[in-house]
Amino acid sequence: MLNNRLLIIDDDRVFTEVLARAMSKRDLEVKQAHNSEQALQLIRDFSPDRVTLDLKMINESGLQLLPSLVELQPTAKIVVLTGYSSIATAVQAMKLGAFNYLCKPANADEILAALDPQALDDIELEENPVSVNRLEWEHIQRVLEENEGNISATARALGMHRRTLQRKLQKRPVNR
Repeated sequence: MLNNRLLIIDDDRVFTEVLARAMSKRDLEVKQAHNSEQALQLIRDFSPDRVTLDLKMINESGLQLLPSLVELQPTAKIVVLTGYSSIATAVQAMKLGAFNYLCKPANADEILAALDPQALDDIELEENPVSVNRLEWEHIQRVLEENEGNISATARALGMHRRTLQRKLQKRPVNR
């Protein structure tokens, strides 16, 4: 029996915020960790039954963290998420105890299905849900406004390079 607790482990704060919001709307209790130290503390204190684990975090590998997560919470279903997928890392993740392996970009429903294929039967999906790209755009706009249009300050607040932020701002927002 699942307890509807999800731990998101990813160093991308925008991604974790967006995913946490989407999963909360699907009646999951969500906590976020942005490094292995936070993840290990939350796996002990929060006892999630579902975990998403980023494969490549700054100075860390999700594959190195995976055995500790499995040891501390052996019944948790752990899905490794990555933008750098390969058959070798997928096989290694499964051998280390991952429940599933999913390539980014993935939306909340795809992640939920990877965590528990029956979960989609138990929830009511939003009609025309807002896309992650749209939520990211809105978040960037809010932070930009908080920093009075200062690109450098906004980039620092978002934890991204100034040029990356400028490229994102040149794109039109995705409607849905």
